[in-house]
Amino acid sequence: MIRSSEVGDEPPLRVMALHALLYCERLFYLEEVEEIRVADANVYAGRRLHLERLPLDDETPEYRSLEVSSDTWGLLGKVDAVRKRDGQWVAYEHKKGRCHRGDNNEPLPWPSDRIQVIAYAVLVEEHLGEPVRQARIRYHADNVTAFVDIDDAARADLRAAIERARVLRNSTERPPVTENERLCVKCSLAVVCLPEEERLLARHNDGEEEEPPRLFPSNRERHTLHVTSAKARVGRSGESLIVETEEGKQRIPIEQIDSVLIHGFGQVSTQALHLCAYRNIGVNWLTFGGRFVAGTSASPGRVQQRLRQYRALTNDELCLELSRRTVHAKIESQLRYLLRASRGDPANRQAVQESIDRIREALRKLDQAAGLDSLRGLEGIAAKAYFAALPSLLSSRCDPLLLPHGRSKHPPEDRFNALLSFGYGMLFSLVHRTLLGVGLEPSLGFYHQPRSAAPPLVLDLVEIFRVPLVDIPTIGSVNRNQWDPAADFTVAADHIWLSDDGRKKAIGLFEERLNENYKHPFTGQSLAYARIVELEARLLEKEWTGASGLFARMRMR
Repeated sequence: MIRSSEVGDEPPLRVMALHALLYCERLFYLEEVEEIRVADANVYAGRRLHLERLPLDDETPEYRSLEVSSDTWGLLGKVDAVRKRDGQWVAYEHKKGRCHRGDNNEPLPWPSDRIQVIAYAVLVEEHLGEPVRQARIRYHADNVTAFVDIDDAARADLRAAIERARVLRNSTERPPVTENERLCVKCSLAVVCLPEEERLLARHNDGEEEEPPRLFPSNRERHTLHVTSAKARVGRSGESLIVETEEGKQRIPIEQIDSVLIHGFGQVSTQALHLCAYRNIGVNWLTFGGRFVAGTSASPGRVQQRLRQYRALTNDELCLELSRRTVHAKIESQLRYLLRASRGDPANRQAVQESIDRIREALRKLDQAAGLDSLRGLEGIAAKAYFAALPSLLSSRCDPLLLPHGRSKHPPEDRFNALLSFGYGMLFSLVHRTLLGVGLEPSLGFYHQPRSAAPPLVLDLVEIFRVPLVDIPTIGSVNRNQWDPAADFTVAADHIWLSDDGRKKAIGLFEERLNENYKHPFTGQSLAYARIVELEARLLEKEWTGASGLFARMRMR
């Protein structure tokens, strides 16, 4: 038995945490230490199974969904059922899947299920004050029951599991990815852990050609709710958001939303914010011009993640390496786009050739850059050459009012720059809420410095995606004559902004781009651009969690 003095002031362990521990120590750490939990379809199916069980007859003594805890063991949980069998209490667990099979094909519990039901049995025994000598696990996919004896060996295994859990809970480092690849296929946190990306890197380093399974989702499961009306109000009704505008009301189920963007002065009720926070849905506010103002975070408690990030990004060598890779990705994407856009047109290629040569020269010097200031200088040279070439990529049929006059930012001084600035603002918001969702601290960056209110890490990651997510679709839309210079823009004395109609067009263009698929150069998986942004954020964290070399391999073809 674990003594009270050994448990001390540590918070109790959830019995389900022990189940995760025996399944995969990395899963346990992510859920219990970093407090990252994802309820996928399998989890919801298991919950429905528990709710839909048929009751036994009235003569069978039974407890359902019994909450049990013990200060002595330092455990708490909710057992599915406790029933009398032949005068003895028996703890029951129900599982949606299949059982393990022994040498004679007899049904056996999986190790994680076994330790879970042992824990429930000893807690029930203490709760009822009567012995519990057996536990049973019902596997509904096989329609069989596995039996577990609650003997000295079972209690010893439980003590060992609790001790291991306590060691991991006090550790500051994530355990390695499990060697059993089959466990990852059904794991709800595979999208967070990214085990296949680590294995892919190891295989590439070893010269192996075999590809791991693709566990990272390829497409967006939900979409962003953009609120553009100045007098809009977002409220809540049950599990839906209600958007009220001058045109009427719209109900959007919360399951369909991954984030909320308020453009301008729309109002959001406290009830709506609570629902978004509970569902880990970020709410961002942008000005009418597209400048990011603020965003909510629904990922508290991830202290170890922030500590690892802080330790890593105070390492000057690592920051320089990550910065060099980021700038290389940005400049190379600019170069490839200019080459691709001018291919097959000698006159066009000649017009941008000087810019191409300057960008290539900047690329060649990146590896010799001794510090961040040198990198910024090379990035600036490439950017100046790149923006100088952009007018040559616009069709001769474009309205002259849509042609850019250099790069103007705060505020934009022409219509083309108004489109770029608005697009960059939405990209900034996307990266900001993605980083928060991953659990990283946006204010701790590696390349940009905290000279303004803009979080440096957001600016760092934005650089990789400016060309594919904003520049290319913007130039394409201008060449397709999708913009009305009069109706889609608001012209003031010192700036030009998008009008209400223009903002709606720009939002549609950006969202359409996020849903387009692109084959990631390293993983080889075809992903929606919105998923690629999330993938890069998670690969960045792997730079200081045991799998370096994966970040910033995103390139335009």
